[in-house]
Amino acid sequence: MTRLPLTSNQLAIIEADSASKLFLSGPAGTGKSTAGVERLKYLLASGIPGDSILVLTPQRTLQEPYLEIIQSPERVAGGEVTPATIGGLARRMVDLFWPLAAQKAGFAHPERPPVFLTLETAQYYMAHIVRPLLDQGYFESLTIDRNRLYSQIVDNLNKSAAVGFPYTEIGSRLDSAWIGDPGQRSIYANAQDCATRFREFCLQNNLLDFSLQLEIFLNHLWPDSLVRDYLVRNYRHLIYDNIEEDVPRAHDLIRGWLPQFDSALLIYDEDAGYRRFLGADVDTAFALRELCDEQIKFDESFVMSNEIAHLSNSLVEAIVPDLTPHPPLRIGEGAQEERSLQIITAHFYPELLDTIVEQIERRINEDRISASDIVILAPYLSDALRFAITSRLEAKNIPWRTHRPSRSLHDEPASQALLTLAALAHPYWNVRPSKFDVAYALKLALDMDLVRAQLLAEIVYRIKDFTLSTFDQINPDKQERITFTFGNRYSTLRDWILNYREDSPLPLDHFMRRFFGEILSQPGFGFHRNLDAARVAASLIESIRKFRLAMEPSFVDRDHPDFDFGKEYFAMLQEGVIAAQYLESWKSENEESVLVAPAYTFLMMNRPVTVQFWLDVGSSGWYERLDQPLTHPQVLSRAWTIGRPWTFADEEQTNQQTMARLVSGLLHRCREKLYLGISNLGESGFEQRGELLRAFQRVLQEQENGS
Repeated sequence: MTRLPLTSNQLAIIEADSASKLFLSGPAGTGKSTAGVERLKYLLASGIPGDSILVLTPQRTLQEPYLEIIQSPERVAGGEVTPATIGGLARRMVDLFWPLAAQKAGFAHPERPPVFLTLETAQYYMAHIVRPLLDQGYFESLTIDRNRLYSQIVDNLNKSAAVGFPYTEIGSRLDSAWIGDPGQRSIYANAQDCATRFREFCLQNNLLDFSLQLEIFLNHLWPDSLVRDYLVRNYRHLIYDNIEEDVPRAHDLIRGWLPQFDSALLIYDEDAGYRRFLGADVDTAFALRELCDEQIKFDESFVMSNEIAHLSNSLVEAIVPDLTPHPPLRIGEGAQEERSLQIITAHFYPELLDTIVEQIERRINEDRISASDIVILAPYLSDALRFAITSRLEAKNIPWRTHRPSRSLHDEPASQALLTLAALAHPYWNVRPSKFDVAYALKLALDMDLVRAQLLAEIVYRIKDFTLSTFDQINPDKQERITFTFGNRYSTLRDWILNYREDSPLPLDHFMRRFFGEILSQPGFGFHRNLDAARVAASLIESIRKFRLAMEPSFVDRDHPDFDFGKEYFAMLQEGVIAAQYLESWKSENEESVLVAPAYTFLMMNRPVTVQFWLDVGSSGWYERLDQPLTHPQVLSRAWTIGRPWTFADEEQTNQQTMARLVSGLLHRCREKLYLGISNLGESGFEQRGELLRAFQRVLQEQENGS
């Protein structure tokens, strides 16, 4: 894609004096991040050492444009630029200054090294704490998956650290805002007790989850003159992008640090704050403008056409009529104008998906639009919807990719197959996969159809004695049905597993790497051409590695004679613990393929496309927040007044503003056209009547009346 020439406004930012502190704001698509990336190039080209520059973003995936410059072979030689998040910076400082922090923070064994936890390992230890309490009657009135229960308690601790209130106040803050069923108050009390027990457990065993890392850095290390002098001396220049998506304590840190920088560029995206459910605070972000020498606003869109811009404004006004409108955007030369909205209707949902995929095929083949310039978005992307869309795209030979950050690795077919095969290779785990699981693993591993895979598994797999018989022993008629091609692949796979059983066992991630490299990725096997399965395998191996590294220094449960890291990981994933965020699954965004994703996932990729397809417009998912009975992002935010009850009016107002931000953010990343997919009966078979659909109806009605 041809890059547009830089504007005079962008050049003013890029070439600003190396002693200037600038606050840059504007809607998405106005070239703010481009100016930030070019500013980094300019600083490096000006002779400023790379190791004196800190590039801060709220999420690692938002660093990608900067990493391209940092890792470019054309970059001027010098020290390495530091790309970081507030969490990454906290971890580095805690690791570096551990002797200084350990005793102050109250760890029982300050002489021992810290054990840094990922999201997964934090939930593993949370489960270790909470499981016995569930048997005692904790959360007995609550119907919720255990992995969601663990994750919401961890999320409460993270919010307390990110917002800046004591973790001991979590339950009281939630309780003080509750006006419903009195039984909910005991749930908040249980959640507080679990959080307290978990924190005490971490302090006793030198375990540091995200919340503890952040608290130690901001409460104990940053106030220390030795640590502050180290940071101030090392980092003289700051580029802080998407500040509206970061948490209040990050903004507090920059507020105290900003006067010490030689130069700074803070980039604020208006009408954003999509990570509010994770603690993002647009108010504390915008307040940082007061500390900057100059405030600049970009208001020229290089993405939206005039009609898309008009649609965005009309839709936001229909959703939140009393919202104070921003001045209209100017449309730059890079934007094209054509009819911006097309509605695709069908009675049944499968018909709608057929029509949408046919339209995508036409846009790619006839209009020559790149597949990577097309996205299919829904508020949630269920397994059924994902399969229904991607199977239709495959039938048309349209390349696709999908990403759901909150999806557990356990739900990925590729990881299920790998773990089933791992269980077969480790009989001492005493984990006996079902015949269906083995059949499915063989289907994927041997690249065969499910019918033959089930027949093969039924014949060769013996659950009772945990054996795999040879292909040669199969009845000749059955051999012909399975085919000797698949039989040879099975024999290769079986021999490898049996040989591995005879050797000393490897750590599970080492086993996976070897198994993948020597067998599964070879020609003829299922992972050889299946790039999506290979991506899942990479994420699974990285997850196992992080779990092992976090567990090895710990003494928790290590005294059990049957303890095994691989078996523990297998059990954790079976329980549905959510996978941490892996960059491999985000880095495919530039591939020539149609993206199928939840709406918020696409927003956090922060890139424009030519065409968007919106599904399930009548779903409440565009409007209502997920039910989280153990936490509440608004009540635990800094803006909420402690003791003020959360009412239905608050819920309605928040939902409206959230939906307005969502649709505005999506349309600001749409160049030419929005296709609205509407079926009389939605994915779940019910009539579509959601708030977003009503907003579109109001917009279309006003257009009719106006014409």
